[in-house]
Amino acid sequence: MKSIGKKSLLLLVFTLFSITGLYASDGIVIDSGATAWMLTSTALVLLMIPGLGMFYGGLVRSKNVLGTVMHSFVAMGIISVLWIIIGYSMCFGKNVMGGLIGWNNGYFFLNGIDNNVMKEGIPEYVFSMFQCKFAIITPALLAGAFAERVSFKAYCFFIALWSLFVYNPLCHWVWASDGFLFNLGPKGAIDFAGGTVVHISAGVGGLVAALYLGSRRGYPYQVIRPNNLVITMLGAGLLWVGWFGFNAGSSISSGLSTAQALTATQIAAATGALTWIIIEGFHQGKSTALGFASGILAGLVAVTPAAGVVQPYGALVLGLLASCICYIAIQVKNKLGYDDSLDVFGIHGVGGIVGAISLSFFIRPSWMIEAAASSSDGKWTIWNQLGIQILAVGIAITFAAIMTFLVIFVLNRFIKLKSNEDDEMAGLDRAYHGERGYGMLNPN
Repeated sequence: MKSIGKKSLLLLVFTLFSITGLYASDGIVIDSGATAWMLTSTALVLLMIPGLGMFYGGLVRSKNVLGTVMHSFVAMGIISVLWIIIGYSMCFGKNVMGGLIGWNNGYFFLNGIDNNVMKEGIPEYVFSMFQCKFAIITPALLAGAFAERVSFKAYCFFIALWSLFVYNPLCHWVWASDGFLFNLGPKGAIDFAGGTVVHISAGVGGLVAALYLGSRRGYPYQVIRPNNLVITMLGAGLLWVGWFGFNAGSSISSGLSTAQALTATQIAAATGALTWIIIEGFHQGKSTALGFASGILAGLVAVTPAAGVVQPYGALVLGLLASCICYIAIQVKNKLGYDDSLDVFGIHGVGGIVGAISLSFFIRPSWMIEAAASSSDGKWTIWNQLGIQILAVGIAITFAAIMTFLVIFVLNRFIKLKSNEDDEMAGLDRAYHGERGYGMLNPN
């Protein structure tokens, strides 16, 4: 009986050891808690894509709701396939072409990471899929700038090319271990979860695309109203939930830094939403549901680059600043008359710039001490970091603007991006998909 008991105990220990997968083939300890959180974060960021589709879909006219939602969903297919083939390699491979882009043959089709475990204790597959979701949502965000007036086929080609020539290089510079912005200064340009890589690039790219394509027919003389603000509010709620994975997941851990990023995210979103409706109340006499949703996004965007380095009061100030400045940016857009359909630049571009620069004034003292210790002279101040942040933002704006223009200019020579008048008047749903978003309400 004792022999049977010992064997049973050994079998139990071996089974538990096998299930938890404590060690990878190369001997790196697998952190099951961090891996579980990163799997959850990956799913949360993917949830943001249908959330974005709902947010955008409710803001356009009913004849374009399905086509607008499809802009978000089709990105999940196109960008995922590109990411698996070459995107991950371009972003996180070693420097090639003088550091302009990355490349690693082992990342081609992900064929070299089957047994890889990163130093953070998570399988590299998980990290790759987490980063894939960032690559998906960025061009999907951009699509809101030219909603209701772009050919679906041309859009598919556009986001593929934009991802390869705009997102991937910028991602490599900021987040790859040998990217030049990652290594700028003692601890690099701070972009915890995508202020420059995601929001500034999408906002600036969207602005360039909107200006190049021109306005929707009838804008601004024809009143263009949202078709379903309830859907937009539900979309904003899903984005808020998904953003916890977006920001807290970027810690690539499950510990103190994760909790700090999650807390900052909640504070900035809530502050941004309240600030926006207060401003509306004073400026317009009414606080709108759309304003609350816009404030949520403004706060979330601003805290994205800062979530891992600012304390709660800093997140609150960033949410407040972002709502104020983004609100002004949208008023300026209305005065200038250009047609950024869903205010991608006004919220994502401007909010990303505000967050990426202003975070310098709210960095944790412990982070600054570490930066000083890593600097050549043992000194590092917020003004040093501010200079790096401004430089990184300037590079992101310039690169995204120039490359987006080149992608559109060249692509437009082969495929006309803007819808013709008949298709635009009929609506994206009918012209490009042969369906209606609200077909049950209009059988004809």
